[in-house]
Amino acid sequence: MSKIRVALIEDHDLTRVGIRTALQQRDTIEVVGDAANATDGLKLLQSTKPDVAIVDIGLPDFDGIELTQKFKKSIGESDPNTKILILTFQDNEEEVLAAFAAGADSYCMKDISFDQLLDVVKVTHEGNSWIDPAIARIVLKQARTKESAPEEPKAEGKRVTIKAAEPEFTHIIETYPLTERELEVLELIVQGYSNAAIAEKLYITVGTVKTHVRNILNKLCADDRTQAAVLALRSGLVG
Repeated sequence: MSKIRVALIEDHDLTRVGIRTALQQRDTIEVVGDAANATDGLKLLQSTKPDVAIVDIGLPDFDGIELTQKFKKSIGESDPNTKILILTFQDNEEEVLAAFAAGADSYCMKDISFDQLLDVVKVTHEGNSWIDPAIARIVLKQARTKESAPEEPKAEGKRVTIKAAEPEFTHIIETYPLTERELEVLELIVQGYSNAAIAEKLYITVGTVKTHVRNILNKLCADDRTQAAVLALRSGLVG
């Protein structure tokens, strides 16, 4: 099995060295390089094109969101293989939304354990997205607020839209729209409810929930519940 090639961009020396050392001790990981700022980090990503880039959001020259934007723009559609994992202490709504809009694939808090971080790296490398449950609740809350608020004139640069992962996503949803019940189930998935908890909350059987989940995954062309949640958050399906 080939190793997962990982690049690390983190300005805090102790954190960077600690994560790098821990990653290097894993047989499944190859650390291709690390950087302490966004300028060097961007050059690192462009030159090495790692499988997964772990990017701190709070970099000194420009932040991890802008770094993600610049890198995604520089590679375009030619090499979409590098996945971006945003790592942060902050759960600020604007930063979370901006990270997804910039093209981040996964987003997690720095207070997770290293073993869990390793799991997130693996999930992200496999093409799935991972959202910290606390962050998922933040985005869901924002989506609900936006849905219930009266329409306001758009101000340039003031709003951030969560983009779908693929350009075809809007067309897929228009062709295979989710039912009202499927949307209810999807919203609960985003909130982290299990199938049993969803069944209890919606007064339906677990078997029915599983059927709805299967239909949701099929309609969204998602591999799993986490990827479906990311697509829902990015596209504004839930709210």
